[in-house]
Amino acid sequence: MITQLAKLFALFIALSLVATQCNNSTPEPAPDDGAGKTFKMAAIFPGVITDADYNTLGYIGLTSVQSDLGVKTAYSESVAVPDVERVMREYIDDGFNIIFTHGGQFLSQTQTLAKEFPDVYFIGESDAAPDDAPENLWVIDRNFHVGFYPLGTLAAQQTKTGKIGYIGGLTLPFSYAEVHAIKQAIADAGADVEVVSVWAGNFNDPTRARELADAMIADNVDVIIGSLNLGMFGLFEAVKASDNKALAIAKYTDKSNFAPDNYITSVLYDFSGPLKNIVKDIQSGKTGGYYPLGFDTGVTIQMPLKNVTDGVEASIKQVVADIESGKTEVKKDVTPIE
Repeated sequence: MITQLAKLFALFIALSLVATQCNNSTPEPAPDDGAGKTFKMAAIFPGVITDADYNTLGYIGLTSVQSDLGVKTAYSESVAVPDVERVMREYIDDGFNIIFTHGGQFLSQTQTLAKEFPDVYFIGESDAAPDDAPENLWVIDRNFHVGFYPLGTLAAQQTKTGKIGYIGGLTLPFSYAEVHAIKQAIADAGADVEVVSVWAGNFNDPTRARELADAMIADNVDVIIGSLNLGMFGLFEAVKASDNKALAIAKYTDKSNFAPDNYITSVLYDFSGPLKNIVKDIQSGKTGGYYPLGFDTGVTIQMPLKNVTDGVEASIKQVVADIESGKTEVKKDVTPIE
């Protein structure tokens, strides 16, 4: 059942993206920097662009650069870490002078090639400001922990059992930071709520995510936050089958259709705005920089909230407003969680 859902959803997104590609012809001539330099941008994705998740968001960002800024683009999907340097070199050999790698796992190789090719502009992603970054490297700091703070507040307000869950993919620093942000939000609210955190060992394993979610629900957890990609299909199947009508909170994109009676919201991420801003800066002569994501630059909580009690939505909007204003500081704590 989970596999069927994933395949159907991927097919739907694939058809949508084909239509998007057909409507995104590149204007000619492509813009230059005023000194005769024509820009061509290549993107490298760790997964398929039809995942309706992290890779799709990167692809949408790339196509927005093409359609809105008139920059010729190309991309490679499902690129493994050992292959990313080779793929980047191939694009550089083909004359692409803006290289975007969509995933923190690619940053090391991106930084290495930026030093080797000072006339090429590189855009990488990380979860912190990099040390000793080359002048021609842009780094998008995804700051996932910031978006998870209001999710912690929300889950604490909605739990009836006093136990909420977090299912991550891999035990990476950003994932630890997400859990610590959830716990900080609960502590700041003075709530007596337990957080149960587990990792599936894979972001794209619905079967394993289902097993973990079922175990949580059996242990009286009634709100589960997922930091997963295709693994979310398993989490949704678990909450839909739960006797206590457990609730789910997602990440990256709107996933409300998969569990409408159990879905609360998702923390949404946009890469179109950041990528267009960076490419505009490159076109104007700025070679590199640091671009942190936040509620004013690419992160939102999906509204309206679903399956929540009265007054919760206004409360969460205020939490976000306090973060934006600086009243609330969400700490980036990457301490491993045992």
